[in-house]
Amino acid sequence: MFRIKSVIVLLCLILGNKVSGSQTVQYTSPGGQIKLVVAVKDSVCFSVLLGREKVIDQACLGLQFGGEKLPDRWLLRSKKEKLVNEDIRPVIPLKFSHIQSVYRKVLLSFKNGVSIEFRLFDDGVAYRYLTGLKGEQEIMNEKLELSFNNAIQFHMQQPGSFKTAYEEPYVVKNIPAWLESKKMGLLPWLGVTKSGIKILMSETNLRDYPGMFFTAASANSIKAVFPKMPLEFGEDGDRSVKITREADYIAKTNGKRDYPWRYFLISKDEGAMLTNTMNAKLAGSGLLQDASWIQPGQASWEWWNGASPYGPDVNFESGFNLDTYKYFIDFASKKGVRYIVMDEGWAASTLDPFTPNPKVDLHQLLEYGKQKGVGIILWLTWLTVEKNFGLFKTFSDWGVKGVKIDFMDRSDQWMVNYYERVAKEAARYHLFVDFHGAFKPSGLEYLYPNVISYEGVRGMEQMGGATPDNSVYLPFIRNSVGPMDYTPGAMISMQPEVYSSKRPNSAAVGTRCYQMALFVVFESGIQMLADNPTQYYKNPDVTGFITSVPTTWDETRVLAAKLGEYVIVAKRKGDEWFIGGITNDSEKWKTFKIKLDFLNTDTPYKMDLFEDGINAPTQAMDYRATTKTVRQGDEFRIKIARNGGFAARIKK
Repeated sequence: MFRIKSVIVLLCLILGNKVSGSQTVQYTSPGGQIKLVVAVKDSVCFSVLLGREKVIDQACLGLQFGGEKLPDRWLLRSKKEKLVNEDIRPVIPLKFSHIQSVYRKVLLSFKNGVSIEFRLFDDGVAYRYLTGLKGEQEIMNEKLELSFNNAIQFHMQQPGSFKTAYEEPYVVKNIPAWLESKKMGLLPWLGVTKSGIKILMSETNLRDYPGMFFTAASANSIKAVFPKMPLEFGEDGDRSVKITREADYIAKTNGKRDYPWRYFLISKDEGAMLTNTMNAKLAGSGLLQDASWIQPGQASWEWWNGASPYGPDVNFESGFNLDTYKYFIDFASKKGVRYIVMDEGWAASTLDPFTPNPKVDLHQLLEYGKQKGVGIILWLTWLTVEKNFGLFKTFSDWGVKGVKIDFMDRSDQWMVNYYERVAKEAARYHLFVDFHGAFKPSGLEYLYPNVISYEGVRGMEQMGGATPDNSVYLPFIRNSVGPMDYTPGAMISMQPEVYSSKRPNSAAVGTRCYQMALFVVFESGIQMLADNPTQYYKNPDVTGFITSVPTTWDETRVLAAKLGEYVIVAKRKGDEWFIGGITNDSEKWKTFKIKLDFLNTDTPYKMDLFEDGINAPTQAMDYRATTKTVRQGDEFRIKIARNGGFAARIKK
């Protein structure tokens, strides 16, 4: 990620040592939309306003070091302010290939050795701590308590404990209901105020520190909680470990450091969540000198469909074996799909990454894939990686392109550091990483852009549990903060009341066009084609569209969006545009007017359009494909069935 920074205005005010009593400072974002009010007395608290409306009544902060109490009194030593304009070009552009970041930077330094940096954007505010303390410090706790002065509805996931794969369905709760549930909430969460203002909260630049969770603290406030640092582990099968002893602190870390950014994206417009670039703006410069070898793309994946091709061109017994994987490679080569994923079963044992399953003959497949122009991605448990860290060099020597690492299911400091150790070592040997059983993207993907995607989502692996009613939230919340390996592409489509499936005849809830639209709506540096090549061969028009959809984008525009109900976006790659739209289950049909005002010339374009068929509300397989000529400014109406969608490709 490249950054060009220019400082437009610089104002520095040094306060004398006699500062005492309470003090309040106020700042506005560059365009004046966001106002920050910081009050310093016994603690540091801030409020945030959008226009004249206070959207965060009070956010109170604090750090507790080495068993000491949270500082009883924060004495402000200095404050600095400047206006910054940065030009950012992400290595893996998921929403925009060019991001202009304009913000007001405010640095408040205190006599206790802690500073707090705020950044005010016209669409939100972020803050982080910086400390200049000696030696290694134990962080006993971090305080963040958020109070809201009017009714607010939280859209969030609620895990049963700190051990979570971030795959819970979304729930909608006000604070009293949250308090009654006695459950935590994950980041990111999305709050909606009584007046309709949306507040998306997440964190980025998460390094050497645990991830943040929340609980309800009172009838109008929520507070941050963190997993403790694990110290000792016990056996727990081939996929994970048991934590047998924890520290009394949440982190042990260098006393001179900056801490994770916590940010609030704030807007009346739901579409702002779909074009959120806060993670990119705050994550910092990339740590790889050369990232040119990183190649995003699509991948054919065998696990979801049971590795079961069939038909007149399949003259072998299908399964997790050499002939089946060659078939997947042939399919990928014919359709321009860059990779295949070899999931559990490619190795003789999940505990040994150096001995391939003899039925698979990995080395022959790697050579076969090389001849066909198809790279191979290998699945592993995180525990096997940890016990065999030399596998990155071995895999690189073999010719493997990437690894899919699974079942971390934690975000304590130890595990956060594990992610970075993996990213760094994989990059050393030019391997990219797809984290499964993972927490949400938190900035590592910008520091190490070979971290090409994360799961951390209730995706299609959940079969009938991956409903459009839940998935329509994903562009607003989970995918808003970074890449998401949802694994779309089902060719057998069903409405929920008749859903029934089991591998190898895997199916998904939602219409056929809904599945097609997911490739445009959802963002991931590695985008899976989850179904069987046999099914794709039987549906050449659908497959032709799916395999034409890019995995990186130059521009994203929101055409229509309503939280929890529908999303329609247009995305550009070069001179081509793709449109995708999805809806929930609330109405039999929804009708939208789409205006093609984003086309930039009067030149005629060809539009390939896929839309739900007349019987799609009951028979989800029903769709219509048409081709028409369109021009800039043209309008057309589209009807989307319940749990449905539409998809279009527009090119000169």
